Amino acid sequence: MLKTGLTHETKVKVEENMTAGALRPGLVPVLATPVLLAIIENTCYECVMDHLEPGQTTVGTGVNITHEAPTPVGMTVTASCRLKEVEGRRLVFQIEVKDEHEVVSRGDHERFIVDMDKFVAKSRQKAL
Repeated sequence: MLKTGLTHETKVKVEENMTAGALRPGLVPVLATPVLLAIIENTCYECVMDHLEPGQTTVGTGVNITHEAPTPVGMTVTASCRLKEVEGRRLVFQIEVKDEHEVVSRGDHERFIVDMDKFVAKSRQKAL
């Protein structure tokens, strides 16, 4: 059973393909917000993955974060999360991301525990 207080940290070196400019030519060559969000989601998933039942996973359902500072290519970001709420299958994480100089992002991320097979089957029904 999941309990509040679990923590996890992930370190990621920013590469060229992770920048806003790589996602859309003409934009700045710094860590893109969608990539920042992917790092946050991965960190929160990894925080709880060893505590889930076989066949379960988590999916992101909500995000409320800031993107406060740019991070250039070559710099490492450290994403930290803490599981702050567990309500049935609903999980809420407090997150903070720092680069080598300052806080880059902070906020909350919500995930839900789902049965992977049922979730995938349900999504495939939409294609029919």
